Order: sequence, then structure tokens, then C-alpha cells
Amino acid sequence: MSTIMSTTRELQAVLEDTYSEAFTGICSRLIVTADDDETLKRAAFDATATPGAVIGRVEGGIESWLNDDETPDGRKGAILQFWYEKDDLERFEVELSYRIRQDILVKPFTRVFDASPDPLGKIDTMKHVGHCGDGYEWEEEVYGRKMIVVPIAIPDFMIQREIGYFKGIMGANFWYMCSSKEAVLNAGKKALKAIKKVEGVITPFDICSAASKPETRFPWIGPTTNHPYCPSLKMLLKEQSMVPEDVHFIPEIVINGLNLGAVEKAMKAGIMAVLDVEGVLKVSAGNYQGKLGDYKIYLKELFE
Repeated sequence: MSTIMSTTRELQAVLEDTYSEAFTGICSRLIVTADDDETLKRAAFDATATPGAVIGRVEGGIESWLNDDETPDGRKGAILQFWYEKDDLERFEVELSYRIRQDILVKPFTRVFDASPDPLGKIDTMKHVGHCGDGYEWEEEVYGRKMIVVPIAIPDFMIQREIGYFKGIMGANFWYMCSSKEAVLNAGKKALKAIKKVEGVITPFDICSAASKPETRFPWIGPTTNHPYCPSLKMLLKEQSMVPEDVHFIPEIVINGLNLGAVEKAMKAGIMAVLDVEGVLKVSAGNYQGKLGDYKIYLKELFE
């Protein structure tokens, strides 16, 4: 099989009869702005660089880039999402503050604003971010927001005093099984481009090469490799291997989103994007037999 046609019959044949298991997570949605494009991109990429939910940390992603007429302070910006999979708001606040303090505050002339839709509640950023001013910080009403001004060596960092948080969906995913290395990158790039057009979602890993499982012989590491789906272990595992014939690569794209509708739309867009790429043989998804997640998103039902 080379190129997959997207008729209903052929589409249903290439989709495995399985589902993606997804989880409820805590999320905050922020706007970051800066004076110049390079600083903005560095702040956005640095703050969202490490997908850490599976190891008890916050993970993030860039939802979209904003023009200067779309931000509170009239500068170019980015919408970032930050996620935590445990229902521990206090820990989420701490972990989120690390991303802001170490990756955004330290970039020249950056500011942070709240962009959370219909929040369940508010995080007071004074405790874990504002007090970086060592007691010299102050508040101002500016840009239509109540902002904390944190005095730093390149004056000065500003962050909105209250940032909203809400519950969303994280960990939705699909796998596209490939016969060639070229298909991994070509299909993945097409999928990410299609997903970026869907409002309210992020892909924290982009193209992920390391699907994991919760069972492990090394619990201090956390989730370890999903060994039945490792092509290099097919000969060793024999009948226990779940790698289909002619498949040599199984990349994964993980999606977090503000609501189920946005996540399903993004999954569908991403899957459709990979179907006509030569070397993509099958599409599947990761789950834990329904034991862990709050949601089951069936691949075939996305296209009914």
C-alpha cells in the first residue's frame, strides 16, 4: 500500500477499530507578548518545550500566534496553554509559576495576560510570580487589566494579577503507522499544520517518537516504553508484538484541548492529513483498556 484514498470504505479499512483514551486536566490559557518576534518566539517555545504531565509536571503548547491588534497591549503575542493531569490546583500553581518565571519573565520586555475562557476559578499570581520582586513589586491598572509589575534588571516584567483555570481534555492521541522514515516526518508535518487550524487545541509533543504505558518495572522513572509497539522488538517479542506487517515506525500525535468538540475536530483533521502521504499504512491510537481515562474517542466514529 502506498497512498491511501480517503473514500469512506477505504478510510474505515485503514483505521483500526480502537479508541484514544483521554483524561480530564487542569488548564490555564495565557497570552504572552513581547517587543520583537525573536523574543516572543523564544519565550513561547521555551515555556512550552518540555511535555511533563506524565512525570508530574506541567506541560504546555502554543495554540496560536497573535497580531498586534489581537493582544491587550498592542504588541505581537502568542496564546499558550499549560496543563496538569492531577487534580491538585496548588501544585499546578507552583509548576505553572516555574514556566513563567524561568522561561518568560527572564526574556526582555515580556508580559503575561490571562486568556482563559469561562474559568472555574482564578489563580493569584502574586504568591509564586509577583513576589519575584522581593517585596518591591506593585500593582497597576493598565491595558484594561489589573497587572503586577515585577521590578527586574531590564525594567520591568508584568503579569496579570489573576489567571483563570478550567478543566479540559488532555492526552487524546492517534498513531500513524509508517513503512518509511520519510513518511514519519512528511505525514507528521502535514498533521500538525492541519491541527493548528483548530482553535483551542495544542500538540504538546508535536511528532512524538516514544509511546508509553503505565505499567513499568522501573516505577521511579514513571511511564516506560510501550514495548509491544516497538518495531525494533518485533523479532524478540514474536507473537506478543503488536506491530503490523511492513510497519517500521509508529509515531504518535498527542492533543490537549479546551473541550471534547475541539479535540475531536483536531484528531479528525490530523488523521485526514496523513492519509494521502506515501508510506502511511494504518492509523491507530493509544489507550489503557479504558481503565484510566475519562474519555474514549473512537477513531471510526470520528468519520461517521
